[in-house]
Amino acid sequence: MSKKYFGTDGIRGHVGQHPITAEFVLKLGWAVGQVLGDGVGSKILVGKDTRISGYMFESALQAGLSAAGVDCHLLGPMPTPAIAYLTRTFRAKAGIVISASHNAYHDNGIKIFSAEGTKLPDALEHRIEDTLDLPIVTKDSAVLGKAGRIKDAAGRYIEFCKSSISSKVKLRGLKVVLDCAHGATYHIAPEVFMELGAEVVAIGDKPDGLNINDGFGATDTDALAAKVVEEKADLGIALDGDGDRVMMIDHKGNLVNGDELLFIIARAALNEGTLQGGVVGTLMSNLGMEVALKELGIGFARSNVGDRYVIAMMKEKNWHFGGESSGHIICLDKTTTGDGIIAALQVVAIMTQTGISLADLRKGMSQYPQTMINVKADRSKEAWLDKTVLKAVADGEKKLADSGRILLRPSGTEPLVRVMVEGENEQLVNSICETIAAEVEIAAAKD
Repeated sequence: MSKKYFGTDGIRGHVGQHPITAEFVLKLGWAVGQVLGDGVGSKILVGKDTRISGYMFESALQAGLSAAGVDCHLLGPMPTPAIAYLTRTFRAKAGIVISASHNAYHDNGIKIFSAEGTKLPDALEHRIEDTLDLPIVTKDSAVLGKAGRIKDAAGRYIEFCKSSISSKVKLRGLKVVLDCAHGATYHIAPEVFMELGAEVVAIGDKPDGLNINDGFGATDTDALAAKVVEEKADLGIALDGDGDRVMMIDHKGNLVNGDELLFIIARAALNEGTLQGGVVGTLMSNLGMEVALKELGIGFARSNVGDRYVIAMMKEKNWHFGGESSGHIICLDKTTTGDGIIAALQVVAIMTQTGISLADLRKGMSQYPQTMINVKADRSKEAWLDKTVLKAVADGEKKLADSGRILLRPSGTEPLVRVMVEGENEQLVNSICETIAAEVEIAAAKD
């Protein structure tokens, strides 16, 4: 059974358009309260990132939850993983995040965490969607939900992040450039690293409601790379707008992506004798990471794209580490969801404990050339299944033989088909990807 509103990462869209309107969010708050609340005094936490529409949606959620008789505890601007942690800490029924993650300011969305700090199971999302089809019935005045603010939320989360690495790890003498994407980590991440002793140069730390992810953050690391070189820093850390992704820059100004960071963390755990099981990546994870892990004797498995699927497979296998190339890195031995700050701390701790630079730590893995082309296509036409497309894929696989792979994947959030090809020969990879993408475009244009 497909879902009407919820995607792999909650509900997301352009503000003012269905389903992301103030009216919809008001009713969503009521529906969440109906499904997840359990009577007078039950509480749900609400946090947001820094985009301007968060003010409007925060008020709408508060009204909807109150109408359902649920108390609303407001956190203000906080990273997505912080809401997951605080939901557990405050024994709340759920945590709601108002964020569109790495998207531009004109988008927004809603993510919901369970009482355990995990993404909601499909069954509960279906129940919420069914409840959205019902008319709002407001509780009697005597049992309406109340609203309040948790003033020490930032401090609690900062201490939690610091506790994710050994107290023996000292960051004194380490110079870090920290890019907060003008997002929810702007008042959190610099404090974490400064309190641990690092010298911090912060950029992307002045949100104005309209500049989130604009030229800064994990999706655009050029400014960070330039600043690292200019400051002669030891490394750079780029978080995205809601703080659940991380990319890093070595002291030479080179990007270290999510696959490489995940490899560094898993290899260190293996060397320390603390690795439990293997590593979960996705269908998009670079083949070079899989090869490098297997050379170390570390198991590797691929899930569907999306951190909810990565986490589900990690739990199924009882493995601790998983993630995506985009920088969603999950350390289930530390927390319940992807957390950019905590993942970055694990890498920085490895650097300080071993005395090895990030540039040298990444040398254990060689990335295969990978090309991805996004083709505009109506999902209902299933252009990726057209016989001419399938033939082009088969021809490409013959050319790659055992030295690469091809993946066609419709986007879960946009009208796009993602064509990805990777292999040892970059020229061949580019040629095959362009050929398949052209066939998808032709198929998508058919009546």
